[in-house]
Amino acid sequence: MKIDFLKNEGLVPVIIQDVVTEKVLMLGYMNQEAYQKTLEDKKVTFYSRSRQELWTKGETSGNELLVKEILVDCDQDTLLIKAEPTGPVCHTGKDTCFKEVNDRNADFLYSLEKIITDRKKSAPEGSYTAKLFAGGLNKITQKVGEEATEVVIAALNETNEEFKDEAADLLYHLLVLLQAKGVSLREINAVLANRHQQK
Repeated sequence: MKIDFLKNEGLVPVIIQDVVTEKVLMLGYMNQEAYQKTLEDKKVTFYSRSRQELWTKGETSGNELLVKEILVDCDQDTLLIKAEPTGPVCHTGKDTCFKEVNDRNADFLYSLEKIITDRKKSAPEGSYTAKLFAGGLNKITQKVGEEATEVVIAALNETNEEFKDEAADLLYHLLVLLQAKGVSLREINAVLANRHQQK
């Protein structure tokens, strides 16, 4: 990745975006040293223009920005870092420096999808998800069928709490099936959105 640090006196603006919610969290600046430290530590480090020194986000508050992906714009003079915040990002205690709420649970299905992807790759011992993948497509589809039946039964006979539990089980197993088939949740979103636009 080639970055033009010379254009603005050795600094490039850096947009920080939540990797899950895609909310813009803050804007900072990096020089080449801050960029290299960010690459090495996998934690966002900025260059403070007021103090004229490096500072790693969270070094005093504990609210770090864990780097997941780094992109450079078409002019090679601005960075977009997709990160996982470990707490509020703004020094005021707000989720973002733009006073927006960054509710990571609102899009938890995408976080869960990432966890399932990791379990498939790493196959940690004792992981139920890894065990499902080891059982193959037949085992996964069987579980989806079982959970779908349990959702129907709970909807007709049980309390809303039990229905929600069964619905959560179905969604989890469906995400496992999507991963097994190599289909992402965003692809399913696109299908639904396309159907909506056609009506």
